[in-house]
Amino acid sequence: MSPYCCIYQNKKIMKRTLFLAVLGLAIGFGLNAQNVTVPQLGGDAPSFKAKSTEGVVKFPGDYGNKWKILLSHPKDFTPVCSSEILDLAKEKDQFDKLGAQLVVVSADVLDQHYSWKAAMEEIAFEGDGPYKVDFPLVDDSNHKISKLYGMMHMATSDIRNIRGVFFVDPDNKIKSIQFYPMEVGRSTGELIRTLQALQKTYAQNNLATPVNWKPGDDLIVTVLSETEKQNLNSIDSPYYQKAWFLTYKKFVN
Repeated sequence: MSPYCCIYQNKKIMKRTLFLAVLGLAIGFGLNAQNVTVPQLGGDAPSFKAKSTEGVVKFPGDYGNKWKILLSHPKDFTPVCSSEILDLAKEKDQFDKLGAQLVVVSADVLDQHYSWKAAMEEIAFEGDGPYKVDFPLVDDSNHKISKLYGMMHMATSDIRNIRGVFFVDPDNKIKSIQFYPMEVGRSTGELIRTLQALQKTYAQNNLATPVNWKPGDDLIVTVLSETEKQNLNSIDSPYYQKAWFLTYKKFVN
């Protein structure tokens, strides 16, 4: 065989090898992409059945027409996650008053959840407490729930980013999604504010909350009727404008 023939054959082998490598990467990317498919805002909350510290949980069906907040963690006994759950336990009355059910998912086995729960319930958190962890800690050691909710972010690791928060409305539709890295603790106050904002605008398509909104603040109006536009400058009008594209509705107690 001539040297030229050998070179030609080697080039063909190299091209075929390169093609197979690229194909393998594409297939692998596709598989990973399937793992990180996050549920859509406005879509149905994916349902699951799993064991928890409060018995078998069927989410979201078990909680009827309540608002539901699903929070996830990559591992029990991690310090950031523990501080978050302790604060949720401390503020649970606030969520109860707002008609919201907390459900916590962690990628450890149920026996570990019981030990974690017991340990946290002995801590005098922030000079107060201790507090009962009065909401379910769900066993997701098989990662089925984490995959179902698109929390397996392969760019970092398989479980590191199981740090999502999903707000689910009374119709079991997802209304808000938040993700946090392991090194940044979630704000319970912001979770409560987000819930209050979602409840305030629920079933009111023409209302929204402005930046830094809190209960008692005026709301933004996205659409005005022709009659409302005509009466906009009236003393009795509940609406006012800061610009033609920025209309507010006065807070009414």
